[in-house]
Amino acid sequence: MKKVLIKNARIVNEGTIMEGDVFIENGIIVEIADSISAKSPDLTMIDAEGNYLIPGIIDDQVHFREPGLTHKDTIETGSRAAIAGGITSFIEMPNTNPQTTTIEKLQEKFDLAKNSSYANYSFMFGGTNDNLDEILKVDPKTTAALKLFLGSSTGNMLVDDAKVLEQIFLKSPLMIAVHCEDEATIQKNLAECVERYGDDIPIELHSKIRSEEACYISSSRAVALAKKTGARLHVFHISTEKELKLFDNKLPLKDKKITAEVCVHHLWFNDSDYQKKGTLIKWNPAIKTKKDQDALLKALLDGRIDVIATDHAPHTKEEKKNVYTKAPSGGPLVQHALPAMLQMHHQEKISLEQIVEKMCHNPAILFQIEKRGFIRVGYKADLVLIDLNAPWAVQPSNTVYKCGWSPFDGVTFKSRVTHTFVNGQLVYKNFKFMPFTQVAEQLTFDRK
Repeated sequence: MKKVLIKNARIVNEGTIMEGDVFIENGIIVEIADSISAKSPDLTMIDAEGNYLIPGIIDDQVHFREPGLTHKDTIETGSRAAIAGGITSFIEMPNTNPQTTTIEKLQEKFDLAKNSSYANYSFMFGGTNDNLDEILKVDPKTTAALKLFLGSSTGNMLVDDAKVLEQIFLKSPLMIAVHCEDEATIQKNLAECVERYGDDIPIELHSKIRSEEACYISSSRAVALAKKTGARLHVFHISTEKELKLFDNKLPLKDKKITAEVCVHHLWFNDSDYQKKGTLIKWNPAIKTKKDQDALLKALLDGRIDVIATDHAPHTKEEKKNVYTKAPSGGPLVQHALPAMLQMHHQEKISLEQIVEKMCHNPAILFQIEKRGFIRVGYKADLVLIDLNAPWAVQPSNTVYKCGWSPFDGVTFKSRVTHTFVNGQLVYKNFKFMPFTQVAEQLTFDRK
């Protein structure tokens, strides 16, 4: 597909919706206009039929489980599910096996993605208590960020040495992205529950074990340390109302030194859903109260929260159905994140323009990603067509995750992704994948 003309689209971009056409040549957007006429033997024309065209989504937090945990997911299977959900670029996390905590292991991941990814890719480098020398070797132009786990999670990479942590904040050449939960608070709460219930702790207590206080203690320390050292800090998956006071909505995103993300599951679910979904919605940080859920949406809309992500972290259903202490946290989300947010649009909770801002534009700005995240002339043609009025029910037959299930099983979404383009190439259309060709590219970053 060297030349592609998308006709009759409603283009959602930079706070506006305009009706028009988009012309793509060699993977680059070369013209955007009310009406474009083009003829060429190698031209492919696609009639959008009045559906909405948005920039490809950039998901800043996924766990594709490769290497080491490939019975759950791989870069290939995870990125394939991502393009089915309109995610054309992803940033993957370092808590694989082995962990991505050396330059050698980071390069191995890039090599894997180069040969297998359906979507554009980058990876975060992992920080530990003893790898500062390796952190200092990372190239900021080719690596998305440094990931620190300030609370333990899958693949235990807990950084709990205060002196080391301050040195990392002072010296990191990369933006620092953090998972914030206070380990001492969690372990105290867990011990109390184990003493009372043994391993079979009621799932409803997950949000009491990984509590509001555990989140706030850790995130407030991270923010204070960033202010002290001048580090560029991005706080992943905010889950509580209390944490929101730590973040600013007065500065434009490009000028913020401290930013925040919310995940789709924290916007969609609350603790009343544990009764029906059980450990299938066991995440770290935990799903909290309806009050927290509502506050997160409000903060997303008023600019205290900058980005919507998935924290896609699949496990098999068999693993998830273990008793509480043995059931891992995390779930698959990349295929259904955009349909879920579009459902919230139908519920009049968020506009299309705001969805695009938080899932496309802002990740590009925040990570300084080159030539992606917007529908602009000269930018890479990562594009998604969505039909707002094409209901479909989530069921195993149309779920493409390697783990075979979704936390949205049984939900009927009103909107669907009809076409996904990666670098100008149509890779997915109406529940069908095009034959795999290596069109995905490594993300690059506009940094000094």
